Amino acid sequence: MPGNKKRRPAPAQGKRGRGGDAGDLFFLFAVILLTAVGCVAVYSASSYNAAVQYGDSLYFLKKQLLGFALGLAAMVGISFLPHEKLKRAGLPVLILSLVLLALVFVPGIGKSNYGATRWIGFGGFTLQPSELAKYGLVLFTAGYFAKDPARMRTGRGVLPVLFAGLGICALVILEPNMSVTMLIAAVTVGMIFLAGCSWKTLFAIAVPVLIAVPALIFIEPYRLKRLSAFLDPWESPKGEGYQLIQSLYALANGDFFGTGIFRSRQKYRFLPFAESDFILSVIAEETGFFGVLLLFALVGFIIYRGIRIARQCESFYGYMLVTGIMLTFSVQVCLNALVVSGCIPPTGLPFPLVSAGNTSLIVTMAAMGVVYGVSRHNGNAKRHRM
Repeated sequence: MPGNKKRRPAPAQGKRGRGGDAGDLFFLFAVILLTAVGCVAVYSASSYNAAVQYGDSLYFLKKQLLGFALGLAAMVGISFLPHEKLKRAGLPVLILSLVLLALVFVPGIGKSNYGATRWIGFGGFTLQPSELAKYGLVLFTAGYFAKDPARMRTGRGVLPVLFAGLGICALVILEPNMSVTMLIAAVTVGMIFLAGCSWKTLFAIAVPVLIAVPALIFIEPYRLKRLSAFLDPWESPKGEGYQLIQSLYALANGDFFGTGIFRSRQKYRFLPFAESDFILSVIAEETGFFGVLLLFALVGFIIYRGIRIARQCESFYGYMLVTGIMLTFSVQVCLNALVVSGCIPPTGLPFPLVSAGNTSLIVTMAAMGVVYGVSRHNGNAKRHRM
């Protein structure tokens, strides 16, 4: 009888409306919360330097809030785009990334700072192409393997992904930017592994990559100096070892509970790049060990929810796309933390969603919007099966 039919329970993830499933709101709110924490940290780390250099203590905060607003709009907007439609964007975005990276070396377009040419500028607008390139590689790799999953089983099948990663690495290392080169190499190898390639193929890829790292260090004198400063920063306390020493001072000064919000001492122009690459040092100084523990608990929660979203994907493309984005985010967080704590030689790499820098902030939030959009699609797919 119709009246005796059992009703199936509604899906538990998110609330639904006419627009579809709300997706993983925990992931969305955690990303926004981490970005908000970053805005507070940027103001604290930069206010004194901004007042001295630009005559406005809010200079960096205003830029960060603008990036936050644009990034939030990009994040929400892209979440409504069905992620399967991004398959076609993989190759065009990769080509665009390579072109933009090449434009860095064109006189009048490329912008140099502190001995590195990593930006392109048109008037008052600047862009760091490497931030777009790392996610362009993820888009391309996810689409390439999803089109024919059998490709991952042969060394020949993974060559296009290797060449794409190698091309980006070659242009980035010429800027020079060793840290982003290491990040992109790690993401390339990681995505090939996540795609399911054989251990033999993975070993054949990973060994040359591991050999290339020390080779790239030894062929450049400035990298050798950084390595020497890493091994013994007190050998050159006013030179190559200065930044690491100041970072360690900040970490030690924070102790367990910190000096208090906005009460960092190292931000008074002692610690270079306090608002960007070394913002974690200021956070550790002001909030202490427990503050950093809470920060990484939030980061870990974002990664956990991202992995959860990837596991719920019905399509191989969605799985590869989400895992690639979360892998990029995770590796960058780890590299930044290792640099700040003196576990690896100092390199210029921001803490994603926290450090000052509009290109990094907007692109990373847009990437997180893709992940959130996949979670919305997962929820809709579950509902249609009910």
